Amino acid sequence: MPVVDADNKILGIVTDGDLMHRAKAGTERPYSWWLRVLTGDAQLATDYVKSHAVKVKDIMTRDVVTAAPETPLHEIAMLLEENQIKRVPIVNEQGQLVGIVSRANLLQAIASAKPAFEASLPDSIIKRKLLDELRKQPWAHTFNLNATVQNGIVDLWGFAPSVAERAAIRVAAEARATRRKRPCWRS
Repeated sequence: MPVVDADNKILGIVTDGDLMHRAKAGTERPYSWWLRVLTGDAQLATDYVKSHAVKVKDIMTRDVVTAAPETPLHEIAMLLEENQIKRVPIVNEQGQLVGIVSRANLLQAIASAKPAFEASLPDSIIKRKLLDELRKQPWAHTFNLNATVQNGIVDLWGFAPSVAERAAIRVAAEARATRRKRPCWRS
């Protein structure tokens, strides 16, 4: 939950992580004697405030990762991943909160997205793009692999040492094919 001031400028955010270790819920973080020695009194005091406070200002995360309304979704996904957070508040140029993007919002956008490129590529281009992608991958031993493309359908055959490698090659092919066909591995 974002915390804002009277001008709708973000002051902090209360996350489920901020509420995890609460004394009244019996989830206060226990410390062993050696961890208390290593952690230091300041960290212990900070944890005490988080677990016993009754005001939002005492438990909220103040260093909030935010994004602008124009931020591309892939950049927001990177913010979520790099900062290990579940939500990114969206703020305008004045620093005012205008929305929030969650992991669920990104999944919804991905699930409902139409392919960016609907037009069929020539078979030779599909094959070249597939092989170029596979040559970049250290696990894809392209000398053991052959591919043909006909009417947008990629047909693969050869040898891949593991199920994981076969799956990765299939995914690479599906990402480039314009039509889908059940994979058939031949060796």
